[in-house]
Amino acid sequence: MAVRINSSIQNTLCLLNPPLFSLRYRASSLKLKPQLHFRQNPSRGALFCTCATTDITPQSTEHFVLTTPLYYVNAPPHMGSAYTTIAADAIARFQRLLGKSVIFITGTDEHGEKIATAAMAQGSTPPDHCNLISRSYKTLWKDLDISYDKFIRTTDSKHEAIVKEFYSRVLANGDIYRADYDGLYCVNCEEYKDEKELLDNNCCPVHLKPCVSRKEDNYFFALSKYQKALEDTLYRNPNFVQPSFRLNEVQSWIKSGLRDFSISRASVEWGIPVPDDKTQTIYVWFDALLGYISALSDDQEQPDLLKTVSSGWPASLHLIGKDILRFHAVYWPAMLMSAGLSLPKMVFGHGFLTKDGMKMGKSLGNILEPNDLVNKFGTDAVRYFFLREVEFGNDGDYSEERFINIVNAHLANTIGNLLNRTLGLLKKNCQSILVVDSTTAAEGNEFKDNVEKLVDKAHIHYENLSLSSACEAVLEIGNVGNLYMDQRAPWSLFKQGGTAAEAAAKDLVIILETVRIIAIALFPVTPSLSWRIYAQLGYSRDQFDAATWRDTKWGGLKGGQVMAQPKPVFARIENQTEVEDKGVAVRKTKKSKAKPKQPQEVAGA
Repeated sequence: MAVRINSSIQNTLCLLNPPLFSLRYRASSLKLKPQLHFRQNPSRGALFCTCATTDITPQSTEHFVLTTPLYYVNAPPHMGSAYTTIAADAIARFQRLLGKSVIFITGTDEHGEKIATAAMAQGSTPPDHCNLISRSYKTLWKDLDISYDKFIRTTDSKHEAIVKEFYSRVLANGDIYRADYDGLYCVNCEEYKDEKELLDNNCCPVHLKPCVSRKEDNYFFALSKYQKALEDTLYRNPNFVQPSFRLNEVQSWIKSGLRDFSISRASVEWGIPVPDDKTQTIYVWFDALLGYISALSDDQEQPDLLKTVSSGWPASLHLIGKDILRFHAVYWPAMLMSAGLSLPKMVFGHGFLTKDGMKMGKSLGNILEPNDLVNKFGTDAVRYFFLREVEFGNDGDYSEERFINIVNAHLANTIGNLLNRTLGLLKKNCQSILVVDSTTAAEGNEFKDNVEKLVDKAHIHYENLSLSSACEAVLEIGNVGNLYMDQRAPWSLFKQGGTAAEAAAKDLVIILETVRIIAIALFPVTPSLSWRIYAQLGYSRDQFDAATWRDTKWGGLKGGQVMAQPKPVFARIENQTEVEDKGVAVRKTKKSKAKPKQPQEVAGA
């Protein structure tokens, strides 16, 4: 068991991870950004800092643990939480393709004053309210093809046990004390605010509502004690907070001086009781952040912090919205240092979503409901648009017109139509059978080299969490495939017969191999579409599920392989204007048929 760390800054510094990432340029003719590597350090076995040489929990180089925030259940899921989770799922799927043992954690944060208030407003109880909203998250994640491994609820008994043990470790380290707090409190943030960060009339800059004055007898965490340790962490590990401009924000907060923060509430009953003091409940953030660890304990009958940490901690990546960056990049690392736990390897704060250039809000009537989008456009379309069109880390905007245009152009036309027309030609001229292996078909053809370069480019972008750029690289494979098809014009070559027809048959194999590679490379973003493509290429579900990133190498399709009957893998989305225009045309046609022009009557002789 790990020894307890004393309160000196010197010993605290031994908790800090060594540089967690290396930057290196990949030898390539492509002009690319440096590649981020999540470096594993096999020699550093202990996950608890003991300042000793005994290994406690050996690290596997194959593990990749990533988390979304635990979403607050005061209301049903919105597009912001869906966006974070879609991005996390794409990263998890990519890491699995690389052969890593992935643990993808998500869940719901279910304690606090806001939850009790929301339940009361619905005429419900906090437990019933939490059950309802938590189920709605699970339902949406299923509809969005989210492949999470762990779903933690902060009302789970195993979570409460981990929180209490963690609290006791921090207390034993001398970092918790009792004091009165008198200040301005934002109920929506569930956080005391400094007056200097508030807007006019003491309004919260996030929720734009006035903060209320509160005075409470609370327990406090000695955050200020870890100022130097946090500064050193960011100096030694500049990739700890990403993107880099988020790091600047965090450094600014720390430089301005860290203040101890309250970690209990006397006025909130819906929460985990403070150990040995039932008059106080643990502050919702001190509680919820521990969900990233307690999620790892779900196979244990008796949760234990040491055993739980050995199941996968530290996390490789925390994905969060920029509004909760301070909690994850300042409070959370300091808490972990106090408890003697390793820090996560990276905290990535992405931007907000807007609609038609405007911030979304109920008062504006422009809320974007993820369930409505999925029901209207389908899972693949929703996943692709937000990952392709929003540069990960920055703010992004949604408009229905652009959504339809992008999805139709990229998925229906560039990829879907390329597959469909190629399979149609293969059926007509080759009885849907490949005449040669794709490797043989591409011999001496530089087209294959171009595709492989774009695959490498997509791989680097996925590694760097540049999800939009990864989508662009994969789409470019589709573009060069369409260009090759148009330049070679195999339909004309088949008409010529002889060697020309033989060349055309090879061209079809080349194009179908290209689409097969697209299916694997785009799988992290559009898993259902990728499966439909693979099924059209004659593969079984088991073969598809067994595919890895190595299958993006040229040479998968074999001679004699039988393709499925061609049918569209992605239906084109019609916008409202097109639907209305077609409706008018149909009505005119029906009207014309219903009332045919009567011939004029001829007078009798």
